[in-house]
Amino acid sequence: MASFVHPGLLWGLAILAVPILIHLINLVRHRRVRWAAMEFLLASQRKNSTWIRLKEMLLLVLRLAIVAGIVLALAQPLLQNQWGRLFGAVKTHHIVLLDDSFSMSDRWGNTNAFEEGRRLIGRLAVQASRQSTPQTFTLLRYSQAKRDSGQRFDLLQERVNTSFDQELDSRLRRMEPSQEAVGAGPALERVEELLPELTGDDVVVHIVSDFRARDWQDPGPVADSLARISQVAAQTYLINCVDAARPNLAITDVAPLAGTRAAGVPVAMEVTVHNYSSAPVENLAVLLAEDGRERPAITIDQVGAGQSETRRFEVFFTTAGTHQVEAQLASDAVSADNARYCLVDLPLAVPVLIIDGDPDNRNAHFLTTVFQPGGSAHTGLQPQVERPDFLNKHALGKFQAIYVTDVDRLDPPAVTALEKYVEAGGGLMFFVGPRTQAKFYNDRLYRDGEGVFPLPLLRDAQLLVDRLEKAADIEPAADGALSIFSGERNSYLAGVTVERYFLAPKGWSPAPDSGTEVIARLRNHDPLAVEHEFGKGRCVAMLTTAAPVWNNWGRNPSFVVALLELQSHLAQGSAPRETRLVGAPITVDLDASRYQPQVRFQPPGGDVVPVTVDAVNTAQGLSASLSPTTVSGIYEAQLSTAEGQPELRQYAVNVEADEGDLALMHRDQLAARLPDVHYEYRAASDVQVTAQQLAGSNLSDWILYLLIGILIGEQLLAYSASYHPLARKEVRS
Repeated sequence: MASFVHPGLLWGLAILAVPILIHLINLVRHRRVRWAAMEFLLASQRKNSTWIRLKEMLLLVLRLAIVAGIVLALAQPLLQNQWGRLFGAVKTHHIVLLDDSFSMSDRWGNTNAFEEGRRLIGRLAVQASRQSTPQTFTLLRYSQAKRDSGQRFDLLQERVNTSFDQELDSRLRRMEPSQEAVGAGPALERVEELLPELTGDDVVVHIVSDFRARDWQDPGPVADSLARISQVAAQTYLINCVDAARPNLAITDVAPLAGTRAAGVPVAMEVTVHNYSSAPVENLAVLLAEDGRERPAITIDQVGAGQSETRRFEVFFTTAGTHQVEAQLASDAVSADNARYCLVDLPLAVPVLIIDGDPDNRNAHFLTTVFQPGGSAHTGLQPQVERPDFLNKHALGKFQAIYVTDVDRLDPPAVTALEKYVEAGGGLMFFVGPRTQAKFYNDRLYRDGEGVFPLPLLRDAQLLVDRLEKAADIEPAADGALSIFSGERNSYLAGVTVERYFLAPKGWSPAPDSGTEVIARLRNHDPLAVEHEFGKGRCVAMLTTAAPVWNNWGRNPSFVVALLELQSHLAQGSAPRETRLVGAPITVDLDASRYQPQVRFQPPGGDVVPVTVDAVNTAQGLSASLSPTTVSGIYEAQLSTAEGQPELRQYAVNVEADEGDLALMHRDQLAARLPDVHYEYRAASDVQVTAQQLAGSNLSDWILYLLIGILIGEQLLAYSASYHPLARKEVRS
């Protein structure tokens, strides 16, 4: 059984009657006139008339076939059923990959990119359901393709019937863009896994996406996968659902700055906004909330085109525990990236360890006075003063920073403990003094730059008084941890007098890219404070005393400021940031002796039903996971102790902000990056799905090839049936 893409053109077959009518009319118009001179010619004609008539009839049939072939080629017949099987058209299988990453929520007018994709798929389903040839349908969303388990496909080899378009429309209406940032790679992998099951089918792959530049700038494995698929599929379509790149703003980060985080202490934070557009944005308001309560907004004067702007603000929580901070922008083209969430964990106080080598704890006294001044002043720090042997016997991980002051030597286990502590992200600061032994520090702590101490020591020396130039004894670096004192802001620091300090070897300076830098010098340009990165943490060496033995700094107000700044700087590695993106699981590890083996997860949103998960045994112990996360916001994990007491843990989940970059990869740019892929690129709004794309084998190409053969045969037969006298040679006398 055959059908036609343009059946109305079959009326053109009536033209076949025209040559026949002309022939019959010409026969009627002939008159017989007897002519004696023609008698011998008629006799010859009668001998050859049968062959001539046969040629003429064949010529008429060929010319009729040419007219019929032109009409049929324009009508585009589709060969179906058993005849279609001879051409391999057993079944048409449509594989539709629908991009549902949150850039597809890009809105304009009364529609968005995802809605345009849904409409296109709906049109495809309507046409497929109207075909008499077998049609099957597979639908896969990007966000589902990367799932490790469970139902990935929305439809898998679904047989298309007359009601299929209505059933699919019902499913499509329930689909919305996700808040994930996932490319075409996982979906194409699933298609490659499926293709061996579809041997013998005409496979048509439709990739319905927004083709953003960030995903297709360097397609890499995606291009390779597409090339393999396009070699197997009958046709591959890349269908773009957007017509232009629209302006979009995104909050890319909200995070606390380095420093002491404790209840009752202001916590400095930063919010960063990026402008993904070609025009600047002025007077941008960033709305803020603390534990759900609104607080004064931040106004950014201008965010340049393609630029980011960061602003600082402070939050203040009087109680210990986990607190929520949210930043939000007004609605624009894409809303998912207009909000960002952060959790700030605040203890009652942050413990710091002070190891004092002085029997009278004079150094510890001045440090403790800074960290715990008493009265209404509250730094959030809780100092603990111990002797050097404490390092050998106790775990150090709970301390945010460790201060080692005027210690002559440490046991090997203490050195090892300090190195492991800093490698794991801890902050360590040394103050030298009269008891400091340069040889021990060089051999055990510095170790030719392999140890935790930042520099080699030579000996202690006196800083000579310069009576000609009244320069300050301490000169902070402009961009170091003490930069708060640089420039004209060091009036208090100018009153500090340093009498003695430890010399570095002559000519010593930090090697480039060594992670070591001098953050303060003396007025004779010798190093005074040197910082060194070690593993995930850092160490600072102050080459003078903490107590006012070799200096008067401990009695100067700048000492308080400097020490608190250094404490904040050292704490940067001890509080690593944990970033969770939408789509990633939330895993809660449980101590089986302390907790019951169930966790109740509450996703964001007041109307979302909680999910209870049973913990499973892993190599690390009991573990319960919520996978995947589907929206950004604050998730809660509700645990129960063995005694039945509730315990709450919170997790901040955010979108991948770069997905908000709406720059497009245009047709020509895409073609340059997919040179080995056979595909057709179309705009969703321009696609009109026709039966030609959906049902059976289109015989138009076969008819055209046959028509060319008939035309050649007609010319040869016409030449053979016509009279061609031989050319006579001229004879010259």
